[in-house]
Amino acid sequence: MNIQGNIQVNIQVTDSKIENEVFSLEQFTASAPLHISASERVPGVQGDAIDVKAWYKAWKYKHGAENVPDPTHLKVEGTDQFQAIVPWAELDLAFLLYAQDGHALEKGYPIRLYVPDGSSECLNVKSVIKLWFLHEASLGAKAAYGFKNTMTVDELKLNK
Repeated sequence: MNIQGNIQVNIQVTDSKIENEVFSLEQFTASAPLHISASERVPGVQGDAIDVKAWYKAWKYKHGAENVPDPTHLKVEGTDQFQAIVPWAELDLAFLLYAQDGHALEKGYPIRLYVPDGSSECLNVKSVIKLWFLHEASLGAKAAYGFKNTMTVDELKLNK
């Protein structure tokens, strides 16, 4: 159970060139090589965070995929079905907030994506449960975001 008394939610990470892996929040954050204070990158945002690109690089090496090129985009999805697709070039300062005051997030659990200097405030996605590292240059250089239009039966049950 998290701090809100909700059932613990896992984080799914996918890269078609590497692996599909599911993490608990604790496993996800423990695998991060670079932990930062969120306020270092976004004044006024307090909490513990991990650097997106550093996490990806460590995960890639863990799977012996150091020769796999960096992705072109990161796609994330929150528990509310909000999705964002962010070009890799916009993620230099991006981080995933996972704790405040030493506890799991009350708002935005399990992790919240922040994209400082991103092309839109909508790239700051709360309650992220899925991350896809995409290798699709055809997605272009602009970010995209919005709510998912379709849901599976399992997703409907999760949101009950």
